Amino acid sequence: MLACSVDSHFVHKIWDETELSKMVDGGVPFPILSDSGGQIGRLYGVYDDQAGVEVRGRFIIDPDGVIQAMEVMTPPVGRNFPETIRQIKAYQHVRATQGAEACPAEWQPGKETLKPGPDLVGKVWKVWKLEQAG
Repeated sequence: MLACSVDSHFVHKIWDETELSKMVDGGVPFPILSDSGGQIGRLYGVYDDQAGVEVRGRFIIDPDGVIQAMEVMTPPVGRNFPETIRQIKAYQHVRATQGAEACPAEWQPGKETLKPGPDLVGKVWKVWKLEQAG
């Protein structure tokens, strides 16, 4: 996991020491990269040339370099870190099963998965209902 912003590594250090470490014990447990020229942000479509900043973007990229999920948000609304972790675990599960299993909406590790195929068509709701009841 990496974070990236147009701020310098000095700003990241101060931000981690004065803000993040008070919200997360020990501070952020992953590196924060500096994208001072906005080159990375431009590649991902989150750099605002006019303002010289990057809007908040979250990208889940698999080991093959393929973007599996992305979310772009403007600053007034914060992100949901538990949801990000849930999604990463779901993508890892699907990858581990080589696509033989899929994770339905609101799936959590250890919960029922879906077995994609013709037998599932029109029956996803049954698995989802069972999970909601359990």
